[in-house]
Amino acid sequence: MPQNNWQELEQKLFLKTFNRTPVTLVRGKGVWVWDDEDKQYLDLVGGWAVDNLGHCPPVVVEAIEKQASALIQTSNQFYTIPQIELAQILVQNSCLDRIFYCNSGTEANEGAVKLARRYGNLHLDGAYEIITTHSSFHGRTLAMTAATGQEKFHKPYMPLPQGFINVDFNDIEAIKRATTTQTCGVMLEPIQAEGGVNMPGDGYLKEVESWCHQKGILFILDEIQTGIGRTGTLFAYQQYGVEPDIMALAKGLGSGVPIGAFLAKEHASVFVPGDHGSTFGGNPLVCAAAYATMKYIIDNDIPGKAGQTGKYFMSRLQELKHQFNFITQVRGQGLLIALEFSDEIAKEIAADCLAKGLLVNVVKANALRFIPPLVISEKEIDKAIDILENVLSQQKI
Repeated sequence: MPQNNWQELEQKLFLKTFNRTPVTLVRGKGVWVWDDEDKQYLDLVGGWAVDNLGHCPPVVVEAIEKQASALIQTSNQFYTIPQIELAQILVQNSCLDRIFYCNSGTEANEGAVKLARRYGNLHLDGAYEIITTHSSFHGRTLAMTAATGQEKFHKPYMPLPQGFINVDFNDIEAIKRATTTQTCGVMLEPIQAEGGVNMPGDGYLKEVESWCHQKGILFILDEIQTGIGRTGTLFAYQQYGVEPDIMALAKGLGSGVPIGAFLAKEHASVFVPGDHGSTFGGNPLVCAAAYATMKYIIDNDIPGKAGQTGKYFMSRLQELKHQFNFITQVRGQGLLIALEFSDEIAKEIAADCLAKGLLVNVVKANALRFIPPLVISEKEIDKAIDILENVLSQQKI
């Protein structure tokens, strides 16, 4: 079926929840993808920061094929080996002690909040409120919409579930003012990814951690996008001198299979049997894929390589900033990077890049986000910069 026919059929069948880019992708390898007309694209979107090892990494494909022929799904009524192997590698390489598996980042954040509320019920006289920040993004369930500090997501779904207090990012005093006897935790993204790649100020995360310890409440990090090597270390918290009590993971954890997880330190691991569950969470297939992903990332120091490649990418983007005065900022860490403009031209630039074989992400009306596979090379970055330079040179600003 021709590309346009597939896209017309989608328009008839799907709820209209996505603004699709007009291209139908059919295969991928490494940092490259091809559409149904065999046009090749350099992918700087990476499945929305999911394909950390690139498209169809052989080590993960092999793990999936092997596990699919052995055991795909049981239930959490029984033990399975891939679950335990994945738990062990995550706990051994983090500051956390226990894990729960789910199917997405939203579910991981939901579980983290539910665990914090259980902790508040047991240890904080029933405290249940979670402080989050403006411009954050924690997911699209009703509860995580309330946790997300963006009014545009709130308005269509009022009244939202109670228990979330949104305050300014990078403002420790705002968190202190919002903390009451009803507060059981503070939940932050180390770097606000969906909000525009907003960086934490010097010492901010450390100040929040210290405040949480002082008040006896939980310090929760949403590392859905910053985790699994994206920012130059296995987890972003490792760069800021802090340790979360609870941490949520997803996206890059499984190289594209739908898996999420939240981990907790022992003192915060207050669930008992029956408190939480998931039919598909942690099934053997996704855990085998995630274990293969994690082992390869750790054994080959993919986080360290991403950190170095990210520095190179940002230096090349800084060159473009010096060349084009309508670029106002380059910001990010590792391979989570934003390029901001003085005008709302991001959508136009993304479309022009698409025409020239480059996939980029519009994170704000005036900003692009680059979240490529962590295995991207400097040569491939140079190719992306060449296309960007050509596109930007056509802007009439």
